Amino acid sequence: MGIDVKKKVLKRKLKQMKDGHEKKKAKEVVEEQPMEDDDGEKVSEFLTKTTFASLDGKVNSNLLKSVQRLGFTTLTEIQAKTIDPLLEGKDVLASAKTGSGKTLAFLLPAIELLHKLNWKQHNGTGVIIVSPTRELSMQTYGVLTELLEGSNLTFGLVMGGSNRSAEKDKLAKGVSILVATPGRLLDHLQNTDNFLVRNLKCLIIDEADRILDIGFEIEMQQVLRHLPKQRQSMLFSATHSPKVDELVKLALHSNPVRVSVNEKAEEATVEGLQQGYIVAPSDKRLLLLFTFLKKNKTKKVMVFFSSCNSVKFHHELLNYIDVPCMSIHGKQKQQKRTSTFFTFCQAESGILLCTDVAARGLDIPAVDWIVQYDPPDEPREYIHRVGRTARGTNGSGKALLVLRPEELGFLRYLKAAKVTLNEFEFSWNKVANIQTQLESLISKNYYLNKSAKEAYKCYLRAYDSHSLKDIFDVTTMDLTAVSKSFGFSVPPFVDLPISNKPKVEIRSKLSGAGYRKKKQSFSFKTKK
Repeated sequence: MGIDVKKKVLKRKLKQMKDGHEKKKAKEVVEEQPMEDDDGEKVSEFLTKTTFASLDGKVNSNLLKSVQRLGFTTLTEIQAKTIDPLLEGKDVLASAKTGSGKTLAFLLPAIELLHKLNWKQHNGTGVIIVSPTRELSMQTYGVLTELLEGSNLTFGLVMGGSNRSAEKDKLAKGVSILVATPGRLLDHLQNTDNFLVRNLKCLIIDEADRILDIGFEIEMQQVLRHLPKQRQSMLFSATHSPKVDELVKLALHSNPVRVSVNEKAEEATVEGLQQGYIVAPSDKRLLLLFTFLKKNKTKKVMVFFSSCNSVKFHHELLNYIDVPCMSIHGKQKQQKRTSTFFTFCQAESGILLCTDVAARGLDIPAVDWIVQYDPPDEPREYIHRVGRTARGTNGSGKALLVLRPEELGFLRYLKAAKVTLNEFEFSWNKVANIQTQLESLISKNYYLNKSAKEAYKCYLRAYDSHSLKDIFDVTTMDLTAVSKSFGFSVPPFVDLPISNKPKVEIRSKLSGAGYRKKKQSFSFKTKK
């Protein structure tokens, strides 16, 4: 409400999906080593033979024209499996990979439901769509805006960080279809007197697993208590867990239609994604990141970190040393996050540093590289992160996971989750040797020094809270080496039980890594 959702972002995404089968990206390299692409054109993982034209008679003709105007002709698998039962008024529990077309899968039946009921503004809110993050809410609202062009249905967006008073005024006038984040939705349900939901016909919970992962379990329980039980409900989730199952029991009627896409797929990530890992000792991580980003400055790259402070520091440092980049993290004001999000979406190239606030559901066009600089907490989080690239029909992209030698056991967990990574060959003697300059800069620049200390401490605390402690064991860390990746020659104090010596044996030779084990140090050739 009051947010200008830029159509250019959506249209670029739509064009990318529409023309995906006509495009094939040229081979790219990690440093000087080429990644081998499949020479043959990939068959779409998502599309079926069912056309949107086949919905004529089931869906309002103006709505189908909007879909056609946006360039869609053929249904994806999740759309083909869910739209018919949803049009019949059934509850649906759907599981699908991110980027598979689920937004249209739930929006079309929801809009059609209100069209059939000849819904008027004075009836109040007929459909509520709950999304985990503000960015995903804005994207859903953007698609809704395109689909409802020329429609009499009113629609709105409420989310944390926006003008609550303006939202309240619009809700009082009547919003037929409402997109909301859980916390702000509950706020209005509890405190906005003229927010009319007693006639609600449909509840959609998008990215349910993500909603619960970021701590909205209690809010969702309270939201459901405010809504009428006689309604249709749809729940979409990329993964399932005991918490998701509990939410299903609360939100959906018994025996919902269960839809799963690619349940038997051999790989948990999409076909067009080339993914691999690089093994880097702690003291070389920042040099690796700097070199990689400099080499790929004409690409579109997203880099994931484990904490807001780490994003903040690396954003300040990289821009200071002539590696322009943007950042999104949870401590930023909503206006800043929104502006950065749209800027990166519209950019042909650029670097976005982010926390997992940006990891789910965001349709950012043509991302070339996903770099997981800090390790994900579990395989599911890895899958969510790499879901930002190779999205949609015949999407393509690359993903790089940076691991310390002590963390190689994480590959077993990924393999068990149907994610197979190859080791990327990386020419370590091409890595820029700027360690001395970095340490000098951090020691002399008060603001960078302060930011680096906070990032260093947050990195260690995040590492200490890792769920896979058999792999990500904070006590194995050499603090002197770790601190070098934040520009320190001597590690700042942090109140954690960590010694300054490595405690694990590193394999004698790492394929493609270019360094060998010595007793307590790494021989690592660099080029000045």
